[in-house]
Amino acid sequence: VQLQASGGGLVQAGDSLKLSCAASRSTFSNYAFSRSVVGWFRQAPGKDREFVAGVSRNGADTRYLDSVKGRFAISRDKAKNMVYLQLESLSPDDTAVYYCAANSRSILTTPVYDGPEMYDVWGQGTLVTVSS
Repeated sequence: VQLQASGGGLVQAGDSLKLSCAASRSTFSNYAFSRSVVGWFRQAPGKDREFVAGVSRNGADTRYLDSVKGRFAISRDKAKNMVYLQLESLSPDDTAVYYCAANSRSILTTPVYDGPEMYDVWGQGTLVTVSS
């Protein structure tokens, strides 16, 4: 495990959650994490893993899955070296294991990719369950 994702839980439809992602110091360094494009993905039972949101190295550029635009917000705190995913107006369709991932080969101009193959460092996932 090179990234630590946390913040998942069981909530009701309409509720909010805030997911956090940080580097696991034992393998993926905080410095490398701070210089990586970071993405959040999710995988629901029986479905493929899908891109949810991503943020550039400097935090200026973000990208979202269409179905979460206006409800989810990704951000990074440079001082704490954390990446967050704020989830609002949750619905049962958002139920999934959420993973954060990093592109460790990022340079300043690396865009926020939505393909999981572009991310080489992954966390263990955190489960978000939304009841109706």
